[in-house]
Amino acid sequence: MQAAFGRADRELAAELFESVRKISAAPVGVTRPSYSDVETATMEILGQAARNAGLAVRRDAAANLVVELPSAPAQPATWIGSHLDSVPQGGNFDGLAGVIAGLLCLYKIRERKVDCARPLAVIGLRGEESAWFGKPYLGSYALLGKLTPHDLERKQRDSGRPLGEHMEKVGADVARIAAGEPLVDLRSVGAWLELHIEQGPIMVAREAPVGVVTGIRGMLRHVAAHCRGTAGHSGAVPRWLRHDAVFALAELLMRLDENWQALNSRGVDLVVTSGVVGTDPREHSVSRIPGDVQFSLEMRSQSLETLEAFYQLVLVECAGIERSRGVRFELGERVLSEPGLIDREWAARLEQACAALQVPHIDIPSGAGHDAAVFANHGIPAAMLFVRNDHGSHNPDENMDLDDFMMGVEVLYKAVTP
Repeated sequence: MQAAFGRADRELAAELFESVRKISAAPVGVTRPSYSDVETATMEILGQAARNAGLAVRRDAAANLVVELPSAPAQPATWIGSHLDSVPQGGNFDGLAGVIAGLLCLYKIRERKVDCARPLAVIGLRGEESAWFGKPYLGSYALLGKLTPHDLERKQRDSGRPLGEHMEKVGADVARIAAGEPLVDLRSVGAWLELHIEQGPIMVAREAPVGVVTGIRGMLRHVAAHCRGTAGHSGAVPRWLRHDAVFALAELLMRLDENWQALNSRGVDLVVTSGVVGTDPREHSVSRIPGDVQFSLEMRSQSLETLEAFYQLVLVECAGIERSRGVRFELGERVLSEPGLIDREWAARLEQACAALQVPHIDIPSGAGHDAAVFANHGIPAAMLFVRNDHGSHNPDENMDLDDFMMGVEVLYKAVTP
């Protein structure tokens, strides 16, 4: 089957990726903070490219980017999109690839005057990364009326200013968001489709340029937990009188690892991570028994029941270690993002498109969370397509090959057109 996209389309994609990379370049990789001037500048680059192609560009009430065909009919639309922010000093393709893929599909539909069963809209969401305000999916949650006044008080990691202030600055209707008012009629959204780089090594190892996502792991996390014990002199306090916070945390993590391994051996889908561990540098010393250690704890699974069951095990293990070591665990705020169910019909369309185009592909679950899960959990049919990406994600070495990306765009276009 003849490809819909040619050299000029590939060059346009490369130009857009490079333009965004330049305005968001950091000392290492790229940095596009949520609800920042850089995120807005990214929207302006993509919006201007869309206008140049004769497309209609606007911002929704949550200040997300929306691109449509001129005079799009008022009926349920298929949304294609992803997010525009990045983690600090991350890679250029995470999120951005999905928005550019949608734009290319919309360009081609307009160019060829294709009559789709449903109108198509491209959405560039703000604030998907939790790195900036401690909570993910802010742009999609705002659209769906799921941000709370507490969320709007979350402080940005660098500025220390609240989320609501950052949102207001970029033009979001913070009053409606604070009231929990949905900013979009869910009946107007027929489906959510998201192309994204794979964020792990599986597709590279299996030499598959494209992957059809089978499910999206949910996440339960504590961002700023503490284990509190008693500080003391390293040489003066014997083991039986110690309340060592670091050893207590180490014991907790080892116990959780043993339980995780046992569950994995039974085929249970679960990953567990403690990505932040540290004592206070203002007071720690090689000769000091740590009285306080801060840590993060995160669990991910495609099953909400698995997440909740493992979390109860975490609480039991914490209680046991508290009794035996004389410490106290303070887990802090619990953040839950539920797993996302992929729509079987749309997944089948993506599979059929791969087959028709003879694109090598695999079925693959998503270990990371995505906005697709948010829409799926609010009754909107959602599906995802992965593109092979070397060196993982959330780091400056993301290495998506543009030829693989264009294969993914071909598949996406085939799935949404007659």
